[in-house]
Order: sequence, then C-alpha cells, then structure tokens
Amino acid sequence: MCGIFGAIGALPDGALDRVSRAIAHRGPDAEGRHTDGPLALLHRRLAILDLTEAGAQPMHSADGDLVVVFNGEIYNHHALRRELGESSFRSRSDTEAILHGYRRWGDGVVERLDGMFAFGLWDRARSRLLLARDRAGKKPLFFSERGGVFRFGSTIEALRQSGLPTALDPSQLPVYLAYGYVPAPQTLHKGVEQLLPGELASYAGGQLSRRRYWQARFDPSPHPASYAEARARVRSLVTDAVERRLESDVPLGAFLSGGIDSSIIVGVMAERLRPKKVRSFSIGFAGDPRYDETRYARLAAQAFGTEHTEFVLEPSSFQLVEELVRHHDGPFGDSSAIPTYVVSKLTREHVTVALTGDGGDELFCGYHRFLAAEAAERLPLQLRRVSALLATRLPGSASERTLWARARRFLGAAAAPLDERVARWGAIFADPRAILGRDLIARLGEQVDQAAIWQREMFAQARSAAPLARVLEHNFNTYLPYDLLVKADRCSMAASLETRSPFLDTALIEYAATLPAAYLRRGTTTKRILKDAFSDLIPEAIQRRGKMGFGVPLAVWFRGDLRSYLHDHLGAGARLDAYLSRP
Repeated sequence: MCGIFGAIGALPDGALDRVSRAIAHRGPDAEGRHTDGPLALLHRRLAILDLTEAGAQPMHSADGDLVVVFNGEIYNHHALRRELGESSFRSRSDTEAILHGYRRWGDGVVERLDGMFAFGLWDRARSRLLLARDRAGKKPLFFSERGGVFRFGSTIEALRQSGLPTALDPSQLPVYLAYGYVPAPQTLHKGVEQLLPGELASYAGGQLSRRRYWQARFDPSPHPASYAEARARVRSLVTDAVERRLESDVPLGAFLSGGIDSSIIVGVMAERLRPKKVRSFSIGFAGDPRYDETRYARLAAQAFGTEHTEFVLEPSSFQLVEELVRHHDGPFGDSSAIPTYVVSKLTREHVTVALTGDGGDELFCGYHRFLAAEAAERLPLQLRRVSALLATRLPGSASERTLWARARRFLGAAAAPLDERVARWGAIFADPRAILGRDLIARLGEQVDQAAIWQREMFAQARSAAPLARVLEHNFNTYLPYDLLVKADRCSMAASLETRSPFLDTALIEYAATLPAAYLRRGTTTKRILKDAFSDLIPEAIQRRGKMGFGVPLAVWFRGDLRSYLHDHLGAGARLDAYLSRP
C-alpha cells in the first residue's frame, strides 16, 4: 500500500519534494524517485511484503527498459511467479510480478492480476505509459493533462502540489449534493479525471486511450447449482479469499463491528492463524445506543478468542472533518468517514494491515433497501401510487433508523420506476434543485439534472431481467466504488494503515453475481446464503440481530454538542454558500 505519482513534461522546481510531502501519509516508510528526460516517477512506500531494498520502488526491470510505481497488493503473485519463472525474480515483492507479466503479456497483464491496485508503468522502448486500476475500484488513480504536462497520482493534492492549478467544477455539484460523491471519470476539480474501476489507459505521443478490461455483471444463472452446493461454494470462496489476504511481513489484524460480515472474516482468520490470536478492533458511539455495536463486537471477539481493542467516538471527533476533507481532496458526503478514520488511526498503533468486511452487503443483498426495491416491483402500480400519497401524510422521524422512517421512505418512492426508486432511496438530496442557488441553476442549464441522468445511465447498464440482480449491479457500480471504497481508502491511508477486503475477491464477486435471488434472501432475511454458509461459525446472537450499518448519530450530536458547529459551517459565508440557495 503506497502513494504514487508520475509526470511526463517539465515540472516546476521543487515539485517532487512537495508531492512527496503531500502523499507521505500513504507511504511513511520510504521514498523513491526515477527521472528520465521528461519522465518523473515518485513512490512513497508503506512496506508490507519484502521489507528489504529489493522491494523498493520505483521498481525497474533487469534491463532498465521498464519501470513501475504501484499501490496495492497482488494476491495471486505467487501463482504468477510460478507461471513466469521464479528464477527471473529478484525480490519477494508482488510488485515485480507486474514487470515480468507486462514483458510476457503486454497490457494483458492487467487481466491476470488479482488484487487491489493502481499503477503506472513506463515502457521506455515505446515511450509509453500504462495506467491501470483494480476491478472493484479499491485503489484511486487520478490524472490530468494541462500546460503540456501529463500527470497521474494517488491523490488530487499530489497533482496540485506538482504545479497543476485546480478549481471547483460547479457542473459536478448536482451529483455531489445528490449522493455525496462525484463518480469517475469526473471529479469536483476542473481538468482532473480518474480512471474507472476495472479500467486501463495508455499515454503515448501525447494521446490518451482508455478501455474497461472488467466490469461486474449480476445475472442469475439459468441453471444454478443446488442451494447446498452453492452454500458450500460460498464458504470455500470466502475462506480462500481470507487466506490470500493473510500474507504480510508486518503485524496484521481486523476491524470487527459485530455484524455478519466482519464476524465471518475474523472467524476465518482465527481458524487459519490458530494458535496465534487475531488482533481485532471496534468502535462505538457516545450519545445514541442505536448506533453502538460494541457489545456484539465483544461477543464475537470472545467467541473467536481475539485480542480485542475497543474505542468510543465522542462528538468532539467532529473536529476531524477539516482533516478528512483534505484527505478526500474535497467534500465527501458520508459521515461514517469520521469513525472509519478514528478506528484506522487507533488500529495503526497496533498493526499495519487490517482485514475488513467491506463488500459483503453488496454481494449478498445485505441492505433492506434492496428488498424494498424488489418488493415494490411486485405491487400493482395503482397500489404503489396510493402508498406514495399516504407517505406525504405521515409525520417525519427524528432518526432515519426507526421502522417508521424506513416505511415512510419506502412508501414515498413506491410509485416511481425501479431506477428512480433506487436513486431516491440512496440520495442525500433527491432533487439538488431544492438546495442549489438560482444563479447556478441558470448557469448549469441542462447540467443541473446530471445526477438523475447519471443514475439512469448506470442503471441501464444492468441488463438482467431479475429486479434484484439489477439493483445489486447498480449498487456495485455506484455506491460501492464511489462512497464505501473511497472512504475505506482515504481514511485508512490517512492513518498509514493498509485495509484488505476479502469479500471483494474477484472469484467470489463473479460467483456471487450468478446466484438467484432466492439464495440471497428469504422474506425479510438478507444475506441468506452467506449466513447459512457460516452458521456454525457465527455466534447465534449475531445471526439473529438486525442490520445496523456503520453510521454516526448526527441527529443527536447536531441537536446537542455540535449545534454551534453546524451553524458556523452551514451558515452564510460557508465554503459552498455561493452555490446554494438561501431562505
């Protein structure tokens, strides 16, 4: 896990020094540079595998014709070594597999890599730069071409510190206000783009070409295996995915929330690492027990015999917002970034690598909004229209986590088409026009509806005839890479902690995407097959508990300790005030 940067073209004096400082948190252990005429590559290292100089980057091929800067982990690098010839390798690092693989397969090496990654590889003989990003989008890769210089890096701040002028792109505000993020290939910064998940790009002769080499497709198999066979296969794939993520030359642990996903990960780790104890870490919240899962985390820790550490988040932690905005290269709409950063920072005091349960909900239908979207499809349209009308007459709720609030949200969107219904349930502001200023709306013209257009286009990519499969695919290609995985990367790397996600293993994703809806849910029960696959491992109390999610009790905090903070930061003169409507 590291920070990377590269440029083709003349940079200002001292630019690489400033870039290095800007991404030092992503790689505090070492710095490496490579320059060759107009080419500059920089790498900040968080040493995980092969802690010697042999694993340092930028890494060169034996003949010096290839050089790579890499961020992430390649979990199948041992298999690639065997296929490419172990004797040709000079290190134990997974990075070297990229160099040898490119020599053998060219751009096709990307499709053979299984892991989380973003890298830039320079082919000197062809004066060509290859950029690539992993399938799910766990690792970021931004780029820009301006003023005769092509730049790429792990963060937009790295590009800025290299001399790239940046400014807010108002055309992206409708999408940001609707969902709390800006999806690839756009960013909130004019002239700065990002690679899509599962995309590669080449830059040569001043021309950039891009293509997707992988995209998730959720479509139930017409001839699925029996439920018992599928359940056994899920268990095997999850177990294998965890095992592949246990390789580390530095201390390793896991986040443990006490939910199904993290409990499975920690339980499998405990089985595979025995007699050594797993280090587990959880976080709770002061002020509202509806958001606190620590008692379940303790229960799981006791069942698996982990060495458990627990933290409690207070309202004062909201002071971290400015720091997190900097690490996210701008505003980010998911408040759970705060506890994610805090637990990452405190976990880093004990270990350098932590496994997480990210992706379990996305693969195995873990959100009740998935069930609601599917259920509404089965209701007659007239009944759904009556339900939507009823919702307008129901009073609001102080908490979004009450059954009343969920019912109101479900009924309110019931009459809408499936794609619009899903979008409304996932939106912060369902209609950004309600908060944008009149001048900006007029200036944007049709672009003001970009959020709705993007959601429709993304939903249209899901081709399955099964409603649940379409919803799962849409969520996998939107909320997962642009919210959850952005939060996981930025918050963990801000603490110089590497996080690994077994549920986002390629083989597991591709198999789960073929499972029929009946295997994923039963009635209102979510993640049916995953729970059954590990029923002997998960404590019964955790199996029975309802879905909580990783949220922050903002309603309670904003009415109490953070009341003045809210007024100070959302009142007149706030950073986005010029773009928003005023009462």
